Amino acid sequence: MIVESKDWKPKIVAFLCNWCSYAGADLAGTSRIQYPPTVRVIRVPCSGRINPFFILASLQHGVDGVLISGCHPGECHYLTGNYSARRKFVLLKSLLEHTGLEEGRIQFSWVSASEGVKFAKVIAEVTEKVKALGPAKKLVKSKT
Repeated sequence: MIVESKDWKPKIVAFLCNWCSYAGADLAGTSRIQYPPTVRVIRVPCSGRINPFFILASLQHGVDGVLISGCHPGECHYLTGNYSARRKFVLLKSLLEHTGLEEGRIQFSWVSASEGVKFAKVIAEVTEKVKALGPAKKLVKSKT
């Protein structure tokens, strides 16, 4: 898909677990590691607590991409929350792609509290993938 303007920047919502991914984002910020300013962070207690309807609502409101990021497998503060999240979002991503949503609009990652550099790298990669897809058109509610 061709991007409508060279100045266009994607709007990405990132759901980050409080204990690992959000702490990794905080470390990236305090370490002054540069990453694209395209992401709006929503801090959640655990990636397993993210309701799939939050992702659908984000897409309906015109977000170009969604990132869900949690603790590495086996390191969840709530023991199995990240396993639950992985199952939920693999299924949701597959379902949405089956219905026509472009692959890459929804992405999942594992980032720990000590991985500020990895967090910045993930944000840069997600931004590039979503930018290549162009502005979201599917699932977006029209403003009438």
